[in-house]
Amino acid sequence: MDKNKNPLPIISFLLSITAICFSLIAILKGEQEIEPVLTDPIENIPLSIPGDLPEIMANAKTLDLPDSLLFAGEPVPMQMADVQERLDRELHINTYWHSSTIFLLKRAKRWLPQIEPVLKEHGIPDDFKYVAVIESGLSNVTSPSDAVGFWQFVEGTGKEYGLEINKFVDERYDPLKATEAACLYLKEAHERFQNWTNVAASYNRGMNGLRRAIENQQTSNYYDLYLNSETSRYMFRVLACKEIFEHPEKYGFDVSEEHLYLPEKIHYVEVTESIDDLVQFSIDHGTNYKILKRFNPWLMDYKLPVKKERVYRIALPGNGG
Repeated sequence: MDKNKNPLPIISFLLSITAICFSLIAILKGEQEIEPVLTDPIENIPLSIPGDLPEIMANAKTLDLPDSLLFAGEPVPMQMADVQERLDRELHINTYWHSSTIFLLKRAKRWLPQIEPVLKEHGIPDDFKYVAVIESGLSNVTSPSDAVGFWQFVEGTGKEYGLEINKFVDERYDPLKATEAACLYLKEAHERFQNWTNVAASYNRGMNGLRRAIENQQTSNYYDLYLNSETSRYMFRVLACKEIFEHPEKYGFDVSEEHLYLPEKIHYVEVTESIDDLVQFSIDHGTNYKILKRFNPWLMDYKLPVKKERVYRIALPGNGG
């Protein structure tokens, strides 16, 4: 036994057992009602569950898989048993993770109409908009590996595909510029793989990682590759997202049009000279710093140095009239 080991966990355990025993005695005496309790799997915090839990769960039902499915015009082999099961899992997860999927549908109304024309301009199939959805939830999030923004670029890759990243500017946080950079990656990947499904998988695994798997296993079919668990799930998360977004009612989502997040009216001001005080800049343009940051999350400081011949487009609320 380690003499230096902290005895508190053991004491807490014994106290918990004692409390449970007293509770059981109270229940047997009829002095206390049984209330189901679950534990948060991350924080290990007890979660109180309503007494009508069985009625709530009775509304859950298994889902019918689509007979056929395409990604970027390429057929998904729905006749394969493991393909059915992997898609089945992701469809159920996203269908019954109600709050998350509802907010994805709401944000999509604002952002997908802006992302779609950028994809089209670069010759990238429209289905790749769902890659952005599963990468970030259409939010400027930062991952544990420091991947940033809608398209989850790490710093080195972002710079490689033309994004400015420094103390004052981080264009990974600009959804449309990040989409431009993602298109460059996707076009390069398609030149290598000649297959859009593999292109999408490479966005998760990396081009070199996917290439090695293809060479080692002597097959270029994503659905025949044995991959790490994250990349193995990746395409099925994309496919589930596409299926739910294209047929929300089929999966029980009734999101009223008036509840969707619409694109906001903005206009752009071109900036060719350094701004020493972005707070004052926002006030001078009839808004405040919070709104300035909301429309321009790529601004990383309270000032914006502008190099010679560099032009920034800063979004401001309203029509600019």
